[in-house]
Amino acid sequence: MTTLPMTAPPHQRYPLLFSPLRLGPVTLSNRIVFSAHLTNYAEDGHPTAQHAAYYAARAAGGAGLVITEEHSVHRTDWPYEKLIHGFDPTVIPGYRRITDAVHRHGTPIFAQINHNGGQASGMYSRLPVWAPSPVPDPLFREVPKEVDEAEIAEIVAGYATTAAHCREGGFDGIELQCSHSSIVRGFLSPATNRRTDAYGGSLDNRARLLLQVVAAVRGAIGPGMALGVRLCGDELIDGGTTIDDAVAVARMVAAQGAVDYINTSIGVATATLYMIEASMHVPPGYAMFIPSAIRAAVDLPVVGVGRFKDPLQAERALQAGHCDLVGVVRGQIADPELAAKAREGRTDDIRLCLSCNQECVGRMGLNRWLGCIENPGTGRESTGAPMPWNRPAGGGPDLRAAATFVGGGRAGRSAPRVVSRVLVVGAGPGGLQAAIAAARRGHQVTVLEREDAPGGQVRLAATVPSRAELGDLVRNQVSECRRLGVELRCGTDADIASVLALRPDAVVVATGAVPDTPWWVPPGTPRICDVRHVVEGTSQPDGDVLVIDELGFHQATSVAELLADRGCRVEIVTPGMVVGQDLGITLDLETFNLRAAGKGIRQATDLVPSGIDGGAVQLLHHPTGRTETRQVDWVVLAVPPAPDDGLYRQLRADAPALAVHRVGDCVAPRRAHAAVVEGERVGAAL
Repeated sequence: MTTLPMTAPPHQRYPLLFSPLRLGPVTLSNRIVFSAHLTNYAEDGHPTAQHAAYYAARAAGGAGLVITEEHSVHRTDWPYEKLIHGFDPTVIPGYRRITDAVHRHGTPIFAQINHNGGQASGMYSRLPVWAPSPVPDPLFREVPKEVDEAEIAEIVAGYATTAAHCREGGFDGIELQCSHSSIVRGFLSPATNRRTDAYGGSLDNRARLLLQVVAAVRGAIGPGMALGVRLCGDELIDGGTTIDDAVAVARMVAAQGAVDYINTSIGVATATLYMIEASMHVPPGYAMFIPSAIRAAVDLPVVGVGRFKDPLQAERALQAGHCDLVGVVRGQIADPELAAKAREGRTDDIRLCLSCNQECVGRMGLNRWLGCIENPGTGRESTGAPMPWNRPAGGGPDLRAAATFVGGGRAGRSAPRVVSRVLVVGAGPGGLQAAIAAARRGHQVTVLEREDAPGGQVRLAATVPSRAELGDLVRNQVSECRRLGVELRCGTDADIASVLALRPDAVVVATGAVPDTPWWVPPGTPRICDVRHVVEGTSQPDGDVLVIDELGFHQATSVAELLADRGCRVEIVTPGMVVGQDLGITLDLETFNLRAAGKGIRQATDLVPSGIDGGAVQLLHHPTGRTETRQVDWVVLAVPPAPDDGLYRQLRADAPALAVHRVGDCVAPRRAHAAVVEGERVGAAL
């Protein structure tokens, strides 16, 4: 079978993706699954109105199946603060709120239930962590208690109890998380199961708990609900589960006759998390070998996952026979209407996920609620915040006639406003989002950009090695601007005279930031430049290059790779304990270190630059107070920039009657998500 051309009618372009599929007693209208993932929306162990609004938005957007984040089955399982305590019957009213909200859109919803086992801590529960063997997890570093057979029976009963709560709460099915963070995975894996009793040793013994849980849950929910199992196909750790083990376990599960589908995963949620929620450095579809192998071995529908960004990738995976359903999480976090837009042939309107992991995965790692760098509405669905790019389909309300997302996420409705002329200066992510939000309100919007192309620093960042997908942020915003009728003028420098000549009713200044020189660099020092100059091509370092990383993110590491690829001998030094330390929360650090080793990039930490004399850079090792010197040909700075706010201050001073606002780095240099949120707030308030 081949994918039909884009000239085909919308419903025929993805014939498998938008075909129905039956999972036991539940029929799905299409094969797009909003798979389980953490949100940090729970409060005091209970699901919230935000959960309901969040899942309902993806159901309304066309997902064929919604699977909630995990619900804990036992009081010993509390690895992070905002976990839903499914074992507590007081969660049932919250479950009803979620399922009712999703069912209003005709979409089935399953609950994932789990016990995280040794991948946890007793910090919240004040109880010992339970696991098959006393093997500490490399992240939590807490030695767990080896459960005895009575405690195993208690765990099995907890799964059944939680499943019964989910049944009473209106869910259509249950998914058992036995994959990347689960006590069941711990039993299945020879790396963490060192038992010598009936639950250890052979694979049949190690799978005993899983089969007992399946039987108990099926008994609790009866035949009227679907039941699935999510398995890890390869833990990617020494001595861990391999694809051969996973296939054998899948056969055991299928032979039991109680399960309706199998979901898949790769990696372990602590040791190899960077492969579970892979960033843009990892190719899409990288985990397809797992569902492909399992599907060939069992006669059950299989879900494939692995950084699916668009419907064409998903359709091809289905056509190739790798899987029967496709899990799309980050793609539907970024654009809740991904499925509907694909079905209606509006693929150019899909706001593609960047796989940057900054506001989804990264926020989880910081114990914050889930958001999205591109979507100011993600995480605020229950407040009435907009999905800024959504176009009413099928006669829905026009968001342009209502005030939305004003003042820290609160939203309300108001009468349509008088159309005004809005001028945005700067076409970076903040300026473009301000233009989108203002145009959605019905204003006439013009954007002035001094460069020949929109995108600001994001456009530059997308040109460095393995960061091209960041450019989708620009593509997405420019596409929306065009759809809303925003006039974009590139190659146009703005000053106060040209701004006033356009006679705007309101001005949004989004002029970004400019490179700044740190105190320790004397004026006129040669062969020293900012990372921006390297990417722009206005500076071309060669020979021995020292990169100073004071930002702890992609700036230093990306430029270091760029220079190493050009033949430079590169060392990165940082005052921090880790070079590019914030890459840890976006799951980019592991892959960067692999590439850096391959390219000969050296790294040194705890070093504060204190001066430069010719090519000699003085560095203070702050833990010891000793001074080191690097003799280099070039120094490249990844240091805090300065806000470029001159136009804003001029307008405020010389045109006091004009409504002037500013967003993004010209307020305070930060990262793209802050600019997008500010642009949305300001544009929607005009």
